[in-house]
Amino acid sequence: MAAYISVPRDFSKVKSKVAFNLTARQLICFGAAAVVGVPLFFVLRDTAGNSGATLGMMAVMLPMFFLAMYQKNGQPAEKILRYYLQARFVRPKVRPYKTRNYYALLMKGDDTHDSISEKE
Repeated sequence: MAAYISVPRDFSKVKSKVAFNLTARQLICFGAAAVVGVPLFFVLRDTAGNSGATLGMMAVMLPMFFLAMYQKNGQPAEKILRYYLQARFVRPKVRPYKTRNYYALLMKGDDTHDSISEKE
């Protein structure tokens, strides 16, 4: 009996798996989440109880899981976040379209033009 597997059409979207069927990026993010979340659980368990410690651990670990798993249009979450922050706060809101009309510079006789009139 023949076994069939699905093969993706675009091989550029296939990520290489390192261990446990996870990519290196996912392993790093999950490892960082475990390094931060598990000790936090044991610290919070004495003061907040098991339920509060679990909720605190989940609140700290969820952003790292989000960074590991989320991709939109082939871009990871931190790139999307960086582009959003640049568009929102760094770059100017209004970007007027500016052209250089070399013909108008020639007609005006301005000396600030490049090499257009030097060809004559």
